Amino acid sequence: MTHLGSQGTQYPTDYDPSVLETFENKHPGNDYFVKFNCPEFTSLCPITGQPDFATIYISY
Repeated sequence: MTHLGSQGTQYPTDYDPSVLETFENKHPGNDYFVKFNCPEFTSLCPITGQPDFATIYISY
């Protein structure tokens, strides 16, 4: 791990809500189940700085 140590990468902890797309719910009385799968999510390891790969599942 001495050769793979942190690269000093800064990770933001805030976000800009204006980048999210929104729209009116035409049927607010209905119950919904929303599922989003991202099978090719890539990121950088915060410890080593090396690429990491994952699948993200979001259901709400």
